[in-house]
Amino acid sequence: MLNPLVEFCISNLANGAQQTYEQLEQDPDIDVLEYGCLSYCTKCAENFYAVVNGDIVEADTPEELTKRIYEYIEENPMW
Repeated sequence: MLNPLVEFCISNLANGAQQTYEQLEQDPDIDVLEYGCLSYCTKCAENFYAVVNGDIVEADTPEELTKRIYEYIEENPMW
C-alpha cells in the first residue's frame, strides 16, 4: 500500500515549514521528501506550503500547514 507523499521545498523549510516536516517525518504512514526547489517560488515567498500527492496545500503557520496536510490526506484517499 502506498503512503501519501508530501514534498517540501528547502527554502520553505528554512522559512519555518521545518516544524511541519519534522512532525510528518515521525508518521510512518506518510512519505516526506525535500527538494532544492519545487518551482513555486511565489507561493514559497508568501506562505508555508507543501505538495501533497501532487496538489499544493498552503497555510499561514507551520501548525496550520500540518493540520491542513492531514485534512487533505483524509479527504483525498489514494485508493
